[in-house]
Amino acid sequence: MENIALIESFSEFKDDKLIDRVTLMAILEDVFRNALKKKYGSDDNFDIIINPDKGDMEIWRNRTVVENGEVEDENSEISLAEARKIEPDFEVGEEVSEEVKLFQLGRRAILALRQNLISKIHEHDNTNLYKQFKDLVGDIYTAEVHHVRPKMVVLMDDDGNEIVLPKEKQIPNDYFKKGDNVRGIIESVELKGNKPQIMMSRTAPEFLEKLFEQEIPEVFDGLINVKKVVRIPGEKAKVAVDSYDDRIDPVGACVGMKGSRIHGIVRELGNENIDVINYTNNIQLYITRALSPAKVSSVKIDEVTKKAEVFLKVEEVSKAIGRGGYNIKLASLLTGYELDVIREGIVEVDDVELREFSDEIDAWVIEEFEKIGLDTARSILGQDVEDLVRRTDLEEETILEVVRILKEELED
Repeated sequence: MENIALIESFSEFKDDKLIDRVTLMAILEDVFRNALKKKYGSDDNFDIIINPDKGDMEIWRNRTVVENGEVEDENSEISLAEARKIEPDFEVGEEVSEEVKLFQLGRRAILALRQNLISKIHEHDNTNLYKQFKDLVGDIYTAEVHHVRPKMVVLMDDDGNEIVLPKEKQIPNDYFKKGDNVRGIIESVELKGNKPQIMMSRTAPEFLEKLFEQEIPEVFDGLINVKKVVRIPGEKAKVAVDSYDDRIDPVGACVGMKGSRIHGIVRELGNENIDVINYTNNIQLYITRALSPAKVSSVKIDEVTKKAEVFLKVEEVSKAIGRGGYNIKLASLLTGYELDVIREGIVEVDDVELREFSDEIDAWVIEEFEKIGLDTARSILGQDVEDLVRRTDLEEETILEVVRILKEELED
């Protein structure tokens, strides 16, 4: 039969879409059967023969021969007179197979066939793409920036698949421009209509965990196990690691000589500060390690409420809390315990709570000191001014003014 544009495109679809022969034939047959149902009311008595490699196809309609004038269903029955026009020796009760030419379906039906075929091919592609990326959820993936929007970055991989990196899934100091390669984890894949929407994340703890697996051979080989990762993206992270091989120092192996191994990970995360600690089942020791770099004197645990009182010397309190309270927050997330910092020793009787000075010191200034664990007059006076400037968002002039006010009060 004559080849038309629809048939000539069979091999093109197969090559462009990388669809296997069996799948393509199934799609084509489904498309043609739908067209036959619309034209004839049923496709049950049609045989469709397709050769997608050559672009050939045949459609045969099978009808039963009945006596003249007794045709009840023109689609499945043919009169004896009509049958003998095809072959003169047909008899009643025999089956006639007659080829149906595509042009018999009509021009509009042929155009609809092609559109339906394209739609089915896209549907097949989308289903395969969904399955492909569903299997990649939680894995690191690299794609190129296609264009940057205010609320998202749209990425394109080597196969032309579109991946979305929303603003809230970017590290705060991330900056991307067209053509940049971006790494993240595939966080989710959802079907929006018939099209899969692939979402990437750079803020998920799993991204940091996968970076450890990718960059540190012992983690990749399973010699070191990443037990838990907690992050405040772009600021600070804590990673608990363990090894079943006593000969391996898991923290040392992850950090590397002079930080050589972890440096690449830190750079990837926009200089996010990463604390790597040894995991242990001893919860007191685990909490102590989690609060590093502070030196903890002792820990009192309440297993029922999942709370722990952590006792520290006054000079260690600010280290335990950390800038912006990040250190103690992450330690709590890592251990699963609500941590309450307790200063060791008895507070001097002439010490004064910082909030007592709210008429002379602005509330936001007091809050800045409290963020690093300094909430009394003497706790601030015992600190180095330059150190306070580094650990808070306060100017040196502001800190000196606070020190002056506190000294005057205590001297009086």
